[in-house]
Amino acid sequence: MSNNPFTRVPTDQEREMAEQVTGSCAFKTGLSGVAGLGLGAIFGLIMSSIDFSNPVNTNLSTKTQIKETLADMGKKSYSTAKGFAVVAAIYSGSECVIESYRARNDIYNAVSAGCVTGAVLAVKTGPKGMAFGCAGFAAFSAAIEYYLADN
Repeated sequence: MSNNPFTRVPTDQEREMAEQVTGSCAFKTGLSGVAGLGLGAIFGLIMSSIDFSNPVNTNLSTKTQIKETLADMGKKSYSTAKGFAVVAAIYSGSECVIESYRARNDIYNAVSAGCVTGAVLAVKTGPKGMAFGCAGFAAFSAAIEYYLADN
């Protein structure tokens, strides 16, 4: 038998511990936040590259114009990435907690998590805004779940 750590077969106890960690709500929330950050960065980069609201100063050298454009794209991409990460983490974390509490995996978890996410994101707008955020995000979550269930 080799002592190479890459060929070693994990024990049942190690597998169980790994399943507990990866199945935890904290892990799922963190992983969703990181995935949202990456996806948001890509989306932000694409959207900022087609945003023509910033006029280019033609009096600057080409090198300076490129630097300013890339810096602006980086700022917009980072901003979008943060937003995606927050939404993904809140949604995933709330869905996991709701699913753990209900001990079921159905559309009501997604709708409830959407409601929580919409309300949390609209907390600065007050109760009426939170209610609209809850309803809007819950409806969006229901539509996505309904669409994914058919495919």
